[in-house]
Amino acid sequence: MMDGNSDASDKIGTGPMLEEAELNGVRNEDLVRQRREQICDAALELFLQKGFAATTIRDICGRSGVNQASIYDYIANKNDILRRLLNQLWFRRDVVHLPDLMADQSLSLEEVFERYYRETWAMKRKGTLLAYRSVPHMQPEDRKTMRLRERKLIEDLAYQLHARAGDLPDDVRVEVISNILVFLSAFAPMRDWLAHNVDADEMIHLVSAGAAAMVERMFDEIRAGRPADATG
Repeated sequence: MMDGNSDASDKIGTGPMLEEAELNGVRNEDLVRQRREQICDAALELFLQKGFAATTIRDICGRSGVNQASIYDYIANKNDILRRLLNQLWFRRDVVHLPDLMADQSLSLEEVFERYYRETWAMKRKGTLLAYRSVPHMQPEDRKTMRLRERKLIEDLAYQLHARAGDLPDDVRVEVISNILVFLSAFAPMRDWLAHNVDADEMIHLVSAGAAAMVERMFDEIRAGRPADATG
């Protein structure tokens, strides 16, 4: 259920990040930046190919070119690498957030979803794959941060759906549909291997049109006072 005092200006992009280790052994900031980039680039490909648990620090050193004697000058451990990658790829700030798009009343629902899914599918593919595949191996505090961010995103989206509908009474289905809409942002990254012969623009249009129709039907049913288990 939505709190009527929710601050719609509190952007999901400003939410908590995963806590990265502070390492101060190397004073050359350019070198640190370069080495961390090498390490993270190598680790990302290995995590996606072999999985987080099966990838060793030795593997990462071999792929990155950073020797094992110095790698801990730049990262604390594998979990630290994972946090840095998720902060860069999953929590990236240069991808529009769905609640912010939904707040733009000049856009139709289908236009909102088309822009959102086009950007997230194009720019967050590796981040999405990494997040979903790595969750079982995350530290408890990292899983908690992930849940808090996702929960805030769903609540912000439910708030904007209420605002867009205007006269919508409070109903748990709004949050349920918000969860589904957010999940669809992972549809292509997680499932595109099943639809590799389908044109990307056609896939985006199809999913966006379906999402818009689903939301409109939900609005109609809630306004009409129909219960969640009603049929027809």
